[in-house]
Amino acid sequence: MHRKSIVLTLLSIFIMGVLLSGCASTSKPSDSNFKTPVVTLDYVDVSHYFGWWYYGPKVKPTKGKAGHNSAPLDYSFVFNIENPNSFPVQMDDFKFACVLDGYELNSGYSTETMWIPAGKTNQLKVEVMYDFRGAQLSLLIVAGQELKAKGVSFWDVIEKIWTQAPDFSFPVGVAQGSAVFKAGGLTKVAAFEGTYP
Repeated sequence: MHRKSIVLTLLSIFIMGVLLSGCASTSKPSDSNFKTPVVTLDYVDVSHYFGWWYYGPKVKPTKGKAGHNSAPLDYSFVFNIENPNSFPVQMDDFKFACVLDGYELNSGYSTETMWIPAGKTNQLKVEVMYDFRGAQLSLLIVAGQELKAKGVSFWDVIEKIWTQAPDFSFPVGVAQGSAVFKAGGLTKVAAFEGTYP
């Protein structure tokens, strides 16, 4: 009987120690201890590839209506989101500009709410779909003067991007990235950028 009570006492002390050590490692968020989480671009993948093709509104399709149609280009951007705090943080807004071969051609975002445990790193995958019309408009608005000065056609840039995407023969990156983190009624915004490979 005496031996059984000693074992139970030791077991109780062990359980209390585990519980207390868990509580001691977690603190409450405050202005002084809430560190901004770190977002880094881990890798980029061409999720779906359909080659390069385009046809304009004068081409009669077999089915459907004519229009400006092209092969889509689908990238997946994978980010590491590191929480350096001793408490969990919530991320609920994530956005960035997509840069292909030095040109901003689209934007990516995620509205999913994610909790990152204390001292841990989560991953977030954001898919971004490109099409010819969107890429054309971005190029002409953002880099029209630059292309004109270089004597480069937007067709050449788009065709290079679509045909060389699977080989990653040009840099793919993110710019102007921001992610919103919350904990205990406090908010932090992390800025990020990155290039792959």
